[in-house]
Amino acid sequence: MLDDVLADATERMESSLSVLQRDLGAIRTGRASPALVDRMMIDYYGTPTPLNQLAGISAPEARLLVIQPWDRGSMQAIERSIMESDLGLTPNSDGVVIRLEIPTLTEERRQELVRMVRAKVEESKVAIRNVRRDAIDNSKELLNEKMISEDEERRAETEIQELTDKHVEQADEHGNVKEAEILEF
Repeated sequence: MLDDVLADATERMESSLSVLQRDLGAIRTGRASPALVDRMMIDYYGTPTPLNQLAGISAPEARLLVIQPWDRGSMQAIERSIMESDLGLTPNSDGVVIRLEIPTLTEERRQELVRMVRAKVEESKVAIRNVRRDAIDNSKELLNEKMISEDEERRAETEIQELTDKHVEQADEHGNVKEAEILEF
């Protein structure tokens, strides 16, 4: 019973970290990364489809992304979605591939991105703490139903707190790595 509570809490905290990593990957830094456009939704014949399902995405150079659509008919839809996105990038197409030049970031834009990273990290930490609250509530419920002893409940609370601390620390580490990447010249 307690093992189920702990396993569920661990799984949900890991999921929060995965979401954080995906969100941080989509934040533009000074270098090209396929994660920047990976999950961008493209209106493909009336159906919103992630770009990574419509094209191969590569970063052959530090400041260049190359998108090679598998269906040339989707080229205009991909270009339109990139133009409408908040990335601030202009696609260059030669009819076969789309090239995205990643410009260097201004200091002001870097600070803006760092604030965005910190906000994402804080959202992740709040989600992790919410999981902790739910897990502690579940263990108290087991205690009230006389399914576990008070000692077991206290031990579970300690383990849940340790789990929370570990995941919050990992969220901070992910954020620090991304901040360093953004501030790097």
